[in-house]
Amino acid sequence: MSPARGRERRFLGLYALAWAGSTIAYVPFLTLLLPMHVGQLAGNEAVRWLAATTFLGAIAASACNILFGWASDLAGKRRPFVLVGLLLSSVMLQIAPHTGTLLSLGVVIALWQVGLNMMLGPLSAWAGDQVPDGRKGMLGGLLAFAPASGALAGALATTADALSLETRFALVGAIIALCVLPLVVLGDDGLAQASTATPADGGEVARKVLRGMATRMWLARLLVQISEASLFAFFYLWLRSVDPGLADSAIARVLLAAMVIGALVAVLAGGRADRTGQPVTPLVLSSIGAALGLSVMAIASSRNGAIAGYILFGLSTSAFLALHSAHTLRVLPDSARRGRDLGLFNLTNTIPSLAMPALTLALVPNLGFDALFAVLALLALCATVLLSGLRRAA
Repeated sequence: MSPARGRERRFLGLYALAWAGSTIAYVPFLTLLLPMHVGQLAGNEAVRWLAATTFLGAIAASACNILFGWASDLAGKRRPFVLVGLLLSSVMLQIAPHTGTLLSLGVVIALWQVGLNMMLGPLSAWAGDQVPDGRKGMLGGLLAFAPASGALAGALATTADALSLETRFALVGAIIALCVLPLVVLGDDGLAQASTATPADGGEVARKVLRGMATRMWLARLLVQISEASLFAFFYLWLRSVDPGLADSAIARVLLAAMVIGALVAVLAGGRADRTGQPVTPLVLSSIGAALGLSVMAIASSRNGAIAGYILFGLSTSAFLALHSAHTLRVLPDSARRGRDLGLFNLTNTIPSLAMPALTLALVPNLGFDALFAVLALLALCATVLLSGLRRAA
């Protein structure tokens, strides 16, 4: 194996571990630990509290991801931002279970989002700096293990019912640090090795083509992310509404099963995309899977049917989002501003968190979760149409 190939594999391993840690930084918190804390504090007002805190956090995340990604472009370094963001988000994570009012919880979540996105923005661009285009399908497959890692951390944090909420938060914080710090300490940094997304001799025509592809990719991800964000915040409450007796640990295992299967699918699909040069096809298929999963959830009347629908939805969106992130690195028109542009792409993560509370509150109290899932399935199908057109254009 050549030294360059060895460095590439080493970086991929360190990066996959760090990205898993960055996902653990928010998946257990937003899907399990925060709803548990809010449920204890707010009771019947839990849905409204979650909607309010999610809205405030999304505003902070939208601005900070662009700001810190762009700042790391200008600095030519990703490592310092990732380290400081890790420290700030970890501190806020430990403060969260000690909040007792909606105001204090909202402030802590906003500051936590600042730290989280100070880490996430530069970290997402770091992969584009170091991983060549011919390996980005494999990168996407490895990134798909991140949601599974987040679900696993949630399962570990809820396995022992005797653990206090504070202990569960501390356990998650320790896992995050163990995953992210190896890349911070050992990973190659800097933009000097960045692979340019625009051919050197392509000029303005090539940039326009890439901008058109990036726009369609942005819109497709936005539509899928609206579905994912809705389930992300309200999955716990929905599954409890289907089966009130379902234990916290059982819910965490459902999340884990969907994410692990999705990661395995993404690895296989990403490797095949690298070999065939057809990175859009798995995105089309996974968006169809997401729509089918949501349809099953909309008509499910039993716990088993609900869980089956969610697993199909979860594995599909897990594969979609990971492979989409990797392919996005191919189509960005300006590699020198990769952090900034990925911050703009991150709006597909945060805009749904701004729109989702209003959508959920408009549909769920009056029509139930069934109506919400039907609307989300239609959005996923619209993403399929966008991506199918992109595949033909490619």
